[in-house]
Amino acid sequence: MRLVILGGPGAGKGTQAELLCSNLSIPLLAVGDILRGAIASETDLGKLAMPYVETGELVPDATMIQFFRQRLLLWDVFNGWVLEGYPRTAFQAEELDFLLFDLGQELDWAIWLKVPTEVLLSRSSDRSRSDDSPEILQRRLDLFEEQTLPILDYYEHRNKLLTVNGDQPPEKVQQDIVKVVSSY
Repeated sequence: MRLVILGGPGAGKGTQAELLCSNLSIPLLAVGDILRGAIASETDLGKLAMPYVETGELVPDATMIQFFRQRLLLWDVFNGWVLEGYPRTAFQAEELDFLLFDLGQELDWAIWLKVPTEVLLSRSSDRSRSDDSPEILQRRLDLFEEQTLPILDYYEHRNKLLTVNGDQPPEKVQQDIVKVVSSY
């Protein structure tokens, strides 16, 4: 099974992706881990991405697609994967679909962790990350609404979107994800 986890900042994407990978025995493709690994290994792509990562900028789409092309050719993803942290825009979602088509793969589902904005703000401020000041939190939410929410229309139009109530305890969210994914 090939899945993408979508949700706002503080929605629990990382937690749910890890739980899902454990339940389905498939690897987690976390964008941050992929980038950090390539940078630490000083690969050509890692060197391309390093200046963006060091300054907190988004790595260009063309570079990210190259990362995924390399990663999706490895043997451990043959039976599926969960992608967390990408795509973030409808354009990236379309590029990912083109890549998967080239590789003879297909995305099964995009799972949307639906969480009210006030809950996202509360969760993000509670976790006390250095990049979670009120101003930065609001900016991240604004960017999310501008850039990421159109992905929902993209996947909905392709009958690939599954919506799960993310405003519940993590265990219940996971149960709901497994239930909805296995019902198709």
